[in-house]
Amino acid sequence: MNKLQIYCVTNERLKHMEDSKLVLAGVGKKKFSKNYITCLRGKNIQHKERNYSELTFHYWFWKNQLKKCKSDTWIGFCQKRRFWLKNNTKIQNFKSLKENLILKPDKKWKKYNSIICKPVRVDNPKKMKIIKRGWRNLLKDPSVFYNSKRQTIKLHFDMHHGYNVLDKAINKLNNKDRNQFRKFVNENTSFNPHIMFISKKKIIKNWFNDLFNWLFKCEKIFGFSKLKGYDQERLYAYLAERYLSFWFRKHTKYLEWHWVFYQKKK
Repeated sequence: MNKLQIYCVTNERLKHMEDSKLVLAGVGKKKFSKNYITCLRGKNIQHKERNYSELTFHYWFWKNQLKKCKSDTWIGFCQKRRFWLKNNTKIQNFKSLKENLILKPDKKWKKYNSIICKPVRVDNPKKMKIIKRGWRNLLKDPSVFYNSKRQTIKLHFDMHHGYNVLDKAINKLNNKDRNQFRKFVNENTSFNPHIMFISKKKIIKNWFNDLFNWLFKCEKIFGFSKLKGYDQERLYAYLAERYLSFWFRKHTKYLEWHWVFYQKKK
């Protein structure tokens, strides 16, 4: 059975996870102990963490660590409050979380070469939210108000992260994906969230190459200084999240897998 290594990216200490078998990776301004991998050495984009979030570690891993990995090892990424599970189990407390973290490849994975999160739906938003945040989309296409099939990834992104931002970003995407990705966000009402995936060396290398080449082109449009507030500050992470859903579905044989949001009470 192939091995599985999961990296959990965080911008703060996760004391409750330090005795788990996850590899903890620290990003951002806070100092981390030797129990954590950080992005301060080697090729890195640590100075962009405010806008790239967990992608700060992903970039560092791509440039500095991936080449050291074995080709048959499963490599995965999760976040400080979102974790991969063995199965679709309801997590009641921290103990049950630790007991149900997936730490080795599942037998079902043999037929696949990538694992992505089970999707979240974005259709059927509150009507008032469409009026307040999606009024431009509503003027262009009144059917978005009542037709759930028109309440797509594109509408959701326009409402929460800036009207036409996603379209402008897609214009900078590579030729092999541009038109299909635009169609994807305009037709689909769900996506695989949180920039979480599990795959192997070759696919991960291709994913990071396509992703960061695109995002660096997007920087020339959106920059950094004007990205303010919760909805826009992490813009490059939000773009990556939508692109991941499309990219892994198109370029890999994928399986959607169980994950959970869990925040330990202080």
